Amino acid sequence: MEYFAAKAALEWQIELGADEAIGEAPVDRYALPVDAPGKARSKPGAKPVRASAPIVQPVEIDPVAVARQAAEAAGDLDALKAAMADFEHCELKRGARQLVFGDGLPAARLMIIADAPDRDEDREGKPFVGKTGQLLDRMLAAIDMGRMRAEAPVYITNVLPWRQPPNRDPKPEEIAMMLPFLAAHVALVNPEYVILMGDTACQAVLGKRGIMRLRGQWAEAFGRPALPMFHPSYLMRKSAAKREAWADLLSVKARLEGGA
Repeated sequence: MEYFAAKAALEWQIELGADEAIGEAPVDRYALPVDAPGKARSKPGAKPVRASAPIVQPVEIDPVAVARQAAEAAGDLDALKAAMADFEHCELKRGARQLVFGDGLPAARLMIIADAPDRDEDREGKPFVGKTGQLLDRMLAAIDMGRMRAEAPVYITNVLPWRQPPNRDPKPEEIAMMLPFLAAHVALVNPEYVILMGDTACQAVLGKRGIMRLRGQWAEAFGRPALPMFHPSYLMRKSAAKREAWADLLSVKARLEGGA
């Protein structure tokens, strides 16, 4: 190939996007293929036989096992929060603004576990904000406790750290994959007592639903006493239930003060 013809061919390849040459010897792409020695020629009109690609089986991932491994590796609350933020197997994360981890003093004797963040919590990045948070703070203040009260602190978190779509309950698989993180959360805070607020918290931790029947009855969760209670959002709709909620708060206060 003469100089100008080779130069024109090279410029044409560069315009097509070629930016490097690979191989020790130049390859003439216009030359007809030469049959390899001993290789049978294909019959005229026969369709070329293509080698089939190897079938690669997809690797099955167990989200619960991944969550358990990540949760067990977290040595403190900051590491646990980072592990939850990096967890990519829960679809709720795709539709949430941000992770809602926890609030309050980690040295608290009492830990509250609710269901999942609502719109306000998703926006603020903290559990129990807005009207439900204000009601919860008043409930805790009635027994001389608070999420940031140094002498009687409370720590708060949710079963699910991301907001779920409106008007649907959490899916069992969503609860299952986030439960190892919740167990690690409780272990790191290490409270003496746990409050389970609402049906979702009871279902996740106790494996039971029916808050009307469960509330007020002490059970065991994560190796420590746990009391199911009405969620503040329910109390805002059913003000008559505040009497039972007050009785449950007094039961919690009696436990913390060493009573029955």
